[in-house]
Amino acid sequence: MVNLQYGRSILRQTKILKDTALFKNCDCELHHPLFFAGQGVRYRKLEVILTTNIDKLGKAGETVRVAPGHFRNHLMPKLLAVPNIDKFAYLISEQRKMYQPKEVEEVKKVVPKTEEDTMKEYRTAARRLENARLVLRRFIKIDTELRSPVDKDELISEVARQLGVHIEPENLQLTSPLSTLGEFEVPLRLPKSLPLPEGKVQWTLDVKIRKK
Repeated sequence: MVNLQYGRSILRQTKILKDTALFKNCDCELHHPLFFAGQGVRYRKLEVILTTNIDKLGKAGETVRVAPGHFRNHLMPKLLAVPNIDKFAYLISEQRKMYQPKEVEEVKKVVPKTEEDTMKEYRTAARRLENARLVLRRFIKIDTELRSPVDKDELISEVARQLGVHIEPENLQLTSPLSTLGEFEVPLRLPKSLPLPEGKVQWTLDVKIRKK
């Protein structure tokens, strides 16, 4: 009963103040803590600006509403958020412009290879292969027989690793894997327009397989 009378007294005081000449031309509303309690949680929230991304709360630069205690005890001491006032809003926006990297989508232009470019690559590869020798080491099983034969895929990968030349499977003519120790000349299929080295009738890859 006492609480009810106290509430009525507050309402009467508020009405009297609003009817006075001091507050007649004022657009503001008078509130009392009793009204805050009656209006629910939304009057107990603060608007703050986040300075960094926070899970389940928001991203940096966003304005969110949080409990005063959460802002006072956690966000403000760690500088995770600032009050939502003009000077802080301007400061946060300027800092984001200065320190946030601009995401620029790089568009790579795919330039198709011309026939001249392809021939240039073939000439470079042919010069490297002309006087080079590919050396492989293998364990033997009996006499000169290898435990594991050398196939086309391994030769291609070793050419790229040892000689720095990229060749396609169709450029290497290997009818069967190399299964013994020794030196081999593996035929290469290159464009006929490439001049052959003196004394050779076809392009070859020199391969030497040694005992490990």
